[in-house]
Amino acid sequence: MNIEQQLTADVRTAIKALYGQEVPDNLLQLQKTKREFEGHLTLVTFPLLRISRKKPEETAQEIGQYLQENSDAVAAFNVVKGFLNLVVAPQKWVELLEVIDADDHYGFVKPTEASPLVMIEYSSPNTNKPLHLGHVRNNLLGWSLSQIMEANGNRVVKTNIVNDRGIHICKSMLAWLKYGNGETPQSSGKKGDHLIGDYYVAFDKHYREQVKELKAKFIAEGIAEEEAETRAKNEAPLIVEAHEMLVKWEQGDKEVRDLWRKMNSWVYEGFDETYKALGVGFDKIYYESDTYLEGKEKVDEGLKKGIFYRRPDGSVWADLTKEGLDEKLLLRAFI
Repeated sequence: MNIEQQLTADVRTAIKALYGQEVPDNLLQLQKTKREFEGHLTLVTFPLLRISRKKPEETAQEIGQYLQENSDAVAAFNVVKGFLNLVVAPQKWVELLEVIDADDHYGFVKPTEASPLVMIEYSSPNTNKPLHLGHVRNNLLGWSLSQIMEANGNRVVKTNIVNDRGIHICKSMLAWLKYGNGETPQSSGKKGDHLIGDYYVAFDKHYREQVKELKAKFIAEGIAEEEAETRAKNEAPLIVEAHEMLVKWEQGDKEVRDLWRKMNSWVYEGFDETYKALGVGFDKIYYESDTYLEGKEKVDEGLKKGIFYRRPDGSVWADLTKEGLDEKLLLRAFI
């Protein structure tokens, strides 16, 4: 029996002793005492006036006096109009702490087959770079929420959706082929996700250099600066090769797929090391490479029905502004 349950029982006894009547459950209203008043729990006496046949203040005073004299849970009380503020005896808090300390699973509700099923998804990394501070926050929040939900009697499935394909992955792969000289996590002494992240950065560095050179060339040929920059970004050899690699990946090219699997495996080993250090885990891991075709079909279907729209850069969006939300990107532009 917790403190609130004992006080409810003691109030019931007090009313029976003072007024000779049993009190229905719906008339007993205990609530947390407001901060501006002394006390821990407050009894609302207005529903009890039909039993006491006295004024609210008098009823509260009589019940409070009885409890202080007869209940070991009440150390003191005060009355504010019809509200009886009760101060819980210190010993009761000590007893409660002893109960909590003696039970390793105090407050936990064990889930059953009939318990609500809840899926909590968190982490969702890309396999072209390491987990960053935002992922740390996301992982810890997701894991904590899953533990809280499970402790409250829910069946919880912890999931992770890994973004393991796309042009950003091909950028790291291409950079490794061009600049890596066969480097591996073992040969470099780096975590796999950090190693692949380095090549993603390397791609961007060399790509920017190519764009700068092409842009200058186009401007020298008399092309306007804005158009020159757009063309340079689209025609830089690195980005063209990356898109060609992505097409090969989607066509199931064995050489590209083998490289993709090898480099992703390095990243997963790095991720697992980080997850272990954070103390988090998952019940199920999903991979975008297993679901992207179905997703693209749904986006195409939405485009045909006019539910989504395509921007000039080729990206596809859902406009949710009429629902008071934002526009949501569904399919990125090709570059």
